[in-house]
Amino acid sequence: MKTIREEIEELASNVSRLGGVAEQLLADALSAVVRRDTILAQQVIARDIVADNAEREIERAALRIIALRQPVAVDLRHAVAAMRIAGELERIGDLAKSIAKRTLAINLSDPVPVHRGVGSMGRVVASLLHQVLDAYTAQDVPNALLVWRQDEDVDVHYESLFRELLTYMMEDPRKITPSAHLLFVAKNIERIGDHCTNIAEMVHFLVTGEEITAERPRGMDTNELD
Repeated sequence: MKTIREEIEELASNVSRLGGVAEQLLADALSAVVRRDTILAQQVIARDIVADNAEREIERAALRIIALRQPVAVDLRHAVAAMRIAGELERIGDLAKSIAKRTLAINLSDPVPVHRGVGSMGRVVASLLHQVLDAYTAQDVPNALLVWRQDEDVDVHYESLFRELLTYMMEDPRKITPSAHLLFVAKNIERIGDHCTNIAEMVHFLVTGEEITAERPRGMDTNELD
């Protein structure tokens, strides 16, 4: 019979594997939109179910540990953090799927020049996701806080893309449809950045037992832009 420590370690390992799935979905979704790759976008849409199933398995395992083992202190935090982080990763997978769906629509129109800007913003967020997953694996609070503090950088990218896309739509009505889809892509990337920040907060809670009480560093309110 496994010890509670073995079950916790297995749970954390499964979260890390789900993190790898989410990273690949995001990377492929970003590649699909930048390269206008319809086939890759369709593959991302089809593979999102893998993240959904993994998240459900992690949730069931975490609840089983809580119910049967009645963990306390750090073991309880591990179970709760695994469940919460898995939920964040599943939502990142959903957002990658949404980016892929928008790509299918975008590819029906002529290219909009800001694809490179979307790619740049995507690389920033993909890097944050990789960093925060490493922080989770290593239980590295300083690096988790580095991710948490970079949320503002993502907002700045989004603001810039938002204004550029609005300019294209005003200058050429033929660009309205693809630009609107790209705007949703940029918003989904920005939301993935928010989920990375949420994971960073959970890493802090896991290791310290305390929530981050400071206000998140942010650029301008991106909801106001919408």
